[in-house]
Amino acid sequence: MGIRAIVDDSVTKRFAAEELKTWNLLTRTDGIYHYKSFRLAVVWMVGLIFRYLILFPIRLTIAMIGISWLMTCTFLVGLIPIPWMKRLIYYYISVMSFRILSRSFSAVITYHDSQNKAKPGGICVANHTSPIDVIILHCNNAYALVGQRQPGVIGIVQRALNRATHHIWFDRFETNDRHYVSRRLREHAEDKSKLPILIFPEGTCINNSAVMMFKKGSFEIDAPIYPVAIKYDARFGDPFWNSTKYGYGRYMLMMMTSWAIVCDVWFLPPMYRRENESAIEFANRVKSEIARKGGLIDLEWDGQLKRLPVKPEMVRRQQYKLSKSLEVQDQ
Repeated sequence: MGIRAIVDDSVTKRFAAEELKTWNLLTRTDGIYHYKSFRLAVVWMVGLIFRYLILFPIRLTIAMIGISWLMTCTFLVGLIPIPWMKRLIYYYISVMSFRILSRSFSAVITYHDSQNKAKPGGICVANHTSPIDVIILHCNNAYALVGQRQPGVIGIVQRALNRATHHIWFDRFETNDRHYVSRRLREHAEDKSKLPILIFPEGTCINNSAVMMFKKGSFEIDAPIYPVAIKYDARFGDPFWNSTKYGYGRYMLMMMTSWAIVCDVWFLPPMYRRENESAIEFANRVKSEIARKGGLIDLEWDGQLKRLPVKPEMVRRQQYKLSKSLEVQDQ
């Protein structure tokens, strides 16, 4: 069992892009294929020229228009003094702006069961593959965002969004921020006049083959949970962001030079915490439903293993499971 775990590690391979069974003329996976023959090299070169010299300039222009439109509109919405009017206008502005941004990487999105979309007072939770998950979900609904405080262009967009409605930004490595976020989440969920909250409980990007451990914070709040499963089709372009390998600028260049970003989004019925059910048990139940609907592998490991060493208690838990399985075999 130990040798099998080393050879086929089910955890760390979730932090790297999956190799495709068939090549899609992109050099991000199976890059050596364009050296196989002269004819294939010519086809790949034509595709390369088309993607970088035709698609990329058009998409970059669309992205700049979308960001400018979003920032201008959020500034104007922030000047509206009437709360209900501000929220209504922001809803339509937000959906329209993110739909423009989705065109910057030729998103082809299929939504299923949209009647289950998150409503005010609820928390929407989804598996996390890429920063563009936010754009994908905003094309169908408007949300209050909860996420890592970012520098650069993303930080500018975050501050612009804050002018128009309530969002929660934090530093995941600051203990004080964790208590602050928990309090803000509870206050936000209790206010039915605010937009539903969007959270990615994994806390990091996973390569769309599995769902890893959900942080329990958002499941401790007495509010309905609206699960969402997102499944991408990597044949046209793999949206997974390997943040340990690519910076955000390089990643966005890869997205805008892909053929397209194709995905399915399933809105699951709202789920509620059962009596005598702990927050961890509730989080695992929601995670299992998302994994089942999206055709993903359900893993209990923490996605922060991509950045941090394994916690001792997690090692002891696996040792205990292994010892129990050995006892059963001996019997």
